[in-house]
Amino acid sequence: MNYGWLWWLGAALLLGVVEMLTVDLLFLMLAGGAVAGAIAAGLGAPFWVSALVAAAVSILLIFAVRPWALAHLKKTTPEADTNISALTGRTATVLADVTQQSGRVKLVGEVWTARVDQPGVVLGVGSVVSVVRIEGATAVVTAQAVPQNPSQPYGTPGPGY
Repeated sequence: MNYGWLWWLGAALLLGVVEMLTVDLLFLMLAGGAVAGAIAAGLGAPFWVSALVAAAVSILLIFAVRPWALAHLKKTTPEADTNISALTGRTATVLADVTQQSGRVKLVGEVWTARVDQPGVVLGVGSVVSVVRIEGATAVVTAQAVPQNPSQPYGTPGPGY
């Protein structure tokens, strides 16, 4: 009995694993071609016929199905901000007075060096600030507009802080 179809099935599984690591949909189309080759080999076709079937189905899938599948994947997958773009606009708490030259803030659970965006402004310890941008390993921040309690000076922590 011919067990050539098992090799094609093994190739399809291997290509499926590679696809899970890349999420490019190219290896998924090649895996589909390998499955077609396995079917051809399972029906008794010689190796060269199953190889031609695998190649033809792979090419068909790559050029006919992959563009549509990629467009659908991009349309249904939400964009997620990562790295620096995920930090811009976030709020932080001042740990050491922030001036135009130095300072420290707690941003997303981590301590960052910081400086203010406006000249002459000093943000005191406990102030809540917004991240304007990240420059290297420094967060450039600005004072966050928060409702003020007249009996509480700006920059001091409120109740429950």
